Amino acid sequence: MKKISILLFLVGSLTSAQDGTKEAIATTLDTWHKAASNAEFDAYFDLMTTDAVFIGTDAMENWNIPAFKAYSKPHFDKGKAWSFTAVERNIYVDEAQDFAWFDELLNTQMKLCRGSGVLRKTDIGWKIAHYVLSIAVPNEHVSELIAIKKDSDNSLLEKLSKN
Repeated sequence: MKKISILLFLVGSLTSAQDGTKEAIATTLDTWHKAASNAEFDAYFDLMTTDAVFIGTDAMENWNIPAFKAYSKPHFDKGKAWSFTAVERNIYVDEAQDFAWFDELLNTQMKLCRGSGVLRKTDIGWKIAHYVLSIAVPNEHVSELIAIKKDSDNSLLEKLSKN
């Protein structure tokens, strides 16, 4: 009976530790989104790793930190960059609890979007290393969307195929 109690304690401790880790990660993500909404440029970028990548909704939005800062700065300088609020989030943590990945459904000025990414644990806490933002399109509207973006996608595909 004593062995079963110890095993249950260890499983409970592990679950509790992972719950605390997931809570810390959720707080990091919520704080990051809030910093953008409040136009807190330094606070926003301090929550990203120095080698982070941000992939936006446009096909050409694949930014390293210097490029993303350059793009973002004018928006932050206006007093409000963008406002994302998670309405659903799933967080997964590796066994060593050094990396985490997540997906989140967001309420944004573009209506529903999907964010996903990777966080890395650092000496000062969790930081976003990779983030992907996409616009959520209901399946029944995909054909309409394809028609809207067909010409621009074809031009971009032609340009990219020449590289």
